[in-house]
Amino acid sequence: MPLKNIKERKRELRAYYKKLRAECPQDIKQDLDKELTQKFLLLDEYKNCDTLFAFVSMPIECDTSKIIDNALLDNKRVALPKCKNKSGIMDFYFINSKDDLKKGMYSIFEPDSDKCKLVTDFSHGLCLVPGLCFDFQGYRLGFGKGYYDKFLNDFGGTSVGICYSRYVEKSLPHGIFDKYTDILVTEKFVNHNHND
Repeated sequence: MPLKNIKERKRELRAYYKKLRAECPQDIKQDLDKELTQKFLLLDEYKNCDTLFAFVSMPIECDTSKIIDNALLDNKRVALPKCKNKSGIMDFYFINSKDDLKKGMYSIFEPDSDKCKLVTDFSHGLCLVPGLCFDFQGYRLGFGKGYYDKFLNDFGGTSVGICYSRYVEKSLPHGIFDKYTDILVTEKFVNHNHND
């Protein structure tokens, strides 16, 4: 698929899924989040990891708050991203509690870099990856800033996309810089992706 067509198609899909997500009734979203969280916490990859790279969800994203709470209770090292600039670069910092967060770029809660320790080892761990939608190969459609594609390029651990099953496509357009996730978790199923 030509690059121009990929960009146009992604733009269309992004608008479509943002609208769909914004229109999802709150009670249905809460039920989906509860089921998805349970599925994620049952993963062997979660149970066996010592470091969880997570993210603080925005209202239209799958809620990660209970996953972060559980990981802290399970004595895992929890690292959250902080956008370094608007050109797709982010750092991760270890948090001890949600008190270590403050509102940052894009009005998303991020670690307070004055309180938290910068992560320098990305050779292992489990990384939660956000997305507006995913496909069955683990490719994702994000918000278009490229933060996670850049991060996953150098990440040596296991990546897990989380998404509601109603937002999973058979196949998404992707280019050479798009990274797929190793595992896809929805409220209905878990898919281990083997693209290589």
